[in-house]
This record gives sequence, structure tokens and C-alpha cells, in this order.
Amino acid sequence: MITHHRFDGPPDAPVVVLGPSLGTTLDLWEPQLPALTRTWRVLRYDLPGHGGSPSTTGVPRDLTVDDLAAGVLALLDRHDVDTAAYAGVSLGGAVGTTLALRAPDRVASLVLCCTSARFGDPESWRERAALVRAQGTRPLREATKGRWFTPGFPGAGRYLDMLAGADPEGYAACCDALAAFDVRDRLGEVRAPALVVAGAEDPATPPAHAEVLARGIPGAELLVVPGAAHLATAERPDVVNEAITRHLTTRWRIA
Repeated sequence: MITHHRFDGPPDAPVVVLGPSLGTTLDLWEPQLPALTRTWRVLRYDLPGHGGSPSTTGVPRDLTVDDLAAGVLALLDRHDVDTAAYAGVSLGGAVGTTLALRAPDRVASLVLCCTSARFGDPESWRERAALVRAQGTRPLREATKGRWFTPGFPGAGRYLDMLAGADPEGYAACCDALAAFDVRDRLGEVRAPALVVAGAEDPATPPAHAEVLARGIPGAELLVVPGAAHLATAERPDVVNEAITRHLTTRWRIA
């Protein structure tokens, strides 16, 4: 299901897994690589139907976030990685929360960027899935640009090209997974040291969603990034990179 992935950084360093958002590929995390690969071995992956992960290979119509978390665990097992830190954006963040709940002994540290414990009305996600199955991702471009970035951000094009390249069925299956996702009543079970990052101008997962995560996860830190919308990692890498590296350096749980 999660087939395409790559490692960067020192082969003997602790592993940090980076999860992308719906509509993007593992290249979403390129602005973070120079900062992270100095110290950590970075594992990035593509969601089903995104980038190099085909949606035609074992992706159920009723895909869940738990299925995606199981796919990440399978990658770790395949490469003999017992424990890792995890950072994810949006859907990638939901995968991280689920991973921390599903396999707490394997998540050493957790960074949740522009994500939520529940992504709004499930019916809106089902409607988006139906639209994409019928017409592809093209109708989503302008609305997505407004969610992902603040007005005038000059680098939007390369990220919107990732959306255009997503396979409709894989994208729609991920929408269905988001529709069913709700871990609000389980946040207290997360044991990994957590940093929650929000874009101050994010209309998709606004700071109020981040506050729910930060209040619910024991000991979690909260950072609201000014001048950033939903893809804060892309729009404000200066702020986000410093926060992530500081968190991973100081909050790595030893099992």
C-alpha cells in the first residue's frame, strides 16, 4: 500500500519518519532535509496514489488511517527499525497520532504539523472523494491553493503540481480515510513526547484544532507559526525547522 519511500542522511543515525499531506508527495519535506539529515536518518514515504506509490496495488475502497499507520509499521519492519521519531503534515500527522496509539513503544518522539484529531464534517470528505473519482483533482486546484498557502506565497506552483499528479482513486481513498478519522477521545493515551505545530492562517486545520491536540496529549508543546497556512512546513521552513530540530534533540523518549 505504501510502496514508494526513500532514506536520506547518515545510515547509522536514529530514524525520523516524515509523513506527507493529502495531495502532496514525499517532496513536501524537501525544505526540512538540510536541517534534519545532519543528525538523523530521514525516511520519507508517498501515500497511496501519490508520487511513486500506485493506488492500484492493494488499496481498499474503505481505506482507513489505521491502514496507513500499519503501512508505516511495515516499512519500519522491512528496514529493521525498532523505534523512530515521526513527523507528519495533515493526513500524515493523523497517521503519526495513530501510529503512536497503535505502537507506542515504537514512536520515540512525535511532531504533528497542521493536523487534527478530527478533520471536520465526514460528509464533506465523502463529497470530495466522489468529485475526484468523477473528475480528477483538477477542480480542486484553486480552492486547495487557498487552503495550503497565504496569498502571495511565490512557491505554490510546485506543490499544486503534486496535487495534479495524484491518482484520483488514491486521493479519493485518502479522503475516505479522513472522513472516518476521529481520535479525540484517545489523545490521552499518546505516550510519545509531542510537538503540535499550527499555521496561524490555516483554514483547513486552524489553530483551534492544534489546541485540541496539545491539550489532549500529555505534556505536548504547541507552536503557532505566523504567516503560514496549511502547509506551514513549506511556507515557513525557517520557523518550523528550528522547532522540529529542537524538539527532536530534547524530547526523544528512550524505551
